[in-house]
Amino acid sequence: MPETFATSYQDIISSKTATVIRAIRPAQWLKNGVVFAGLVFGGKLLEPTPVARATLAALTFCLLSSGFYLVNDVRDRDADRLHPVKRLRPVAAGELTPRTAGVLGAVLILFAIAASALLSWSLLLVFLAYAGLMAAYNLGLKEIAILDVFAIAAGFVLRAVGGAVVVDVSISPWLLVCTMLLALLIGFGKRRHELIALNNPMGHRRNLSVYNQAMLDQCVAVTAAGTLIAYAVYTFDSQSAQSHRLMMLTIPFVAYGVFRYLLLLYLGGQGGTPEAMLLTDRPLVGAVLAWAIVSGLLFYFAS
Repeated sequence: MPETFATSYQDIISSKTATVIRAIRPAQWLKNGVVFAGLVFGGKLLEPTPVARATLAALTFCLLSSGFYLVNDVRDRDADRLHPVKRLRPVAAGELTPRTAGVLGAVLILFAIAASALLSWSLLLVFLAYAGLMAAYNLGLKEIAILDVFAIAAGFVLRAVGGAVVVDVSISPWLLVCTMLLALLIGFGKRRHELIALNNPMGHRRNLSVYNQAMLDQCVAVTAAGTLIAYAVYTFDSQSAQSHRLMMLTIPFVAYGVFRYLLLLYLGGQGGTPEAMLLTDRPLVGAVLAWAIVSGLLFYFAS
């Protein structure tokens, strides 16, 4: 009997652990890869200490973002139940109580902010700015059309800035512009997918009543073109490009990646979960890997 009780208790703990892991959404930690931009384009990828600091900063950003995912899930649990995918999230599905999720989210946020202070006071300021932005997003910005997508994009820019300050490098303004535009592209693509794919889009996200497909198609087109132009200018005109003229050879990989995303968005009916696209679509994964490999070779080994 004691052995049966112990086994049941272990099963319960294991089940709860799996539920919490799903709730913090580790698949979305891919977004925090932006933190490494400063490390790579600041020329410190081959230095152990900056690599370690950037890795710790990225992990800390993962905890911070997961904390806000939990808080957001608690606030949006009723709306999430109207979404075909989000209704399966632990809080919306009733697998994790709002109280537990809220407390865990607060703990992760506070721990991440404290950890950032240990890495760098400048990084702490970035974390506080990110936390303030996400708090404002959860409290109302996400209900304001267009501004909701800009808030998400600003979060990516802050990740890039955090990655630069923690390794003490300057980051090109053009690279920040590329980050902002790419995040806007994905954000508008996600809104477009929600508007088209959901049976009751306004019930899930009220500001979708302001959007329409034609307007979002224009936003996607403008930000896609802007992303390509900004990246091209970066490879020609940035301070890094002055020392690495061959970086312009990476433009086709970025162009292919953007066009592949548009293909999946418009013809594949995808876009709701961009992190899943990046993990499952082989051509898109191949474009990203090819860009990373060629960029690394040109940046660090080509004279």
